[in-house]
Amino acid sequence: MISRALQGEILHNLKQFPVVALLGPRQVGKTTLALGISRGARKPSVYLDLERPSDRARLSEPELYLRSQAGRLVILDEIQRVPELFPLLRSLVDERKRGGERGGHFLILGSASPELLRQSSESLAGRIASLELRPFSLFEVAGRAPAVRRDRLWLRGGFPDSFLAPDDMASWQWRDQFISTCLERDIPQLAPRIPSEQLRRFWTMLCHQQGALLNAASLASGLGLTGKTVSTYVDLFTGLFLVRQLRPWFRNIGKRLVKAPKIYVRDSGLLHGLLHIRDLDTLLGHPQCGPSWEGFVLENLLSVMPPGWQPWHFRTAAGAEIDLILENPPEKPIAIEIKRTIQPSISKGFHLGCADIGAGERYYVMPEGTAFALDATTTAISLMELMKRLQAKG
Repeated sequence: MISRALQGEILHNLKQFPVVALLGPRQVGKTTLALGISRGARKPSVYLDLERPSDRARLSEPELYLRSQAGRLVILDEIQRVPELFPLLRSLVDERKRGGERGGHFLILGSASPELLRQSSESLAGRIASLELRPFSLFEVAGRAPAVRRDRLWLRGGFPDSFLAPDDMASWQWRDQFISTCLERDIPQLAPRIPSEQLRRFWTMLCHQQGALLNAASLASGLGLTGKTVSTYVDLFTGLFLVRQLRPWFRNIGKRLVKAPKIYVRDSGLLHGLLHIRDLDTLLGHPQCGPSWEGFVLENLLSVMPPGWQPWHFRTAAGAEIDLILENPPEKPIAIEIKRTIQPSISKGFHLGCADIGAGERYYVMPEGTAFALDATTTAISLMELMKRLQAKG
């Protein structure tokens, strides 16, 4: 079993907060991690899957049932299915706090963020810590064969059942089924009027724009929709942790800045599933190989980004461009260029962008190799080594 890097942070937050929310896409391992934590907890626990009729039946009188679980860690899985529980959780938390009890009353798991975060922020403000469980990162799976594991993680993505499948075909079949389930069951629970085939076409079109600026008008034209509808779809997939909108860095620097977000399908395995890429040889020869690698590197770097930091991209009308900026004011921003090559060279646009934003550390991410100076300001570095340096800043 692969240990999850987030486990220690969850345990820490359970000591500090009465409610901890563990969010992330379906099948990412939230339930497995929560049950593992409950087995090692100092107090007994109870687990309820709110998609299971028998467990939901226990909550036919939710106040009565949850009061009877005082002194236990109550794990509520797929909490977005019963959002009306949030006000009750607040009441119970406040009641127990008056009785002298502190953290670790409820661990809630959710795979859809918009409604979940809205409800929790309104009902549980000051009482809840929210954490996101991502698919496996390179840190979690590298082991003794980091290059082999890296390529497998890139091809298959980080969903546990996909990454750990016995072979590439089994992994691809799992992802194909996962995509169908998302489109035919999960999304209709949030947006019941959207046809699944239209959503599949939309998701696939996003794959072809991986790492590009979001062009809602182009997507709308290709799908026969309005730009507003396309924006709604993008927000829906973003809220399900399936798509990332990387926002543009913006300061008043006296230059025309591109203000559109860059768009990424977050898990590289799902990207490859939608593009029908089933093996590494096909991936290396595919037109989306470069953008796929960029998205893979981005998600791995963000998985170790210290709390309080923010990610951005940067582009000006004059051609200055930075793939990824990591910022933690008042420190100088970190500028990162991402290319899949072992013969790096710095573009003029990257130099201009670094000057525009006043970058401090500057990196050019390679697939592998020992770090070395490209020039007086920029270091060529492997993905794994840069992840280690970012983690150390936490």
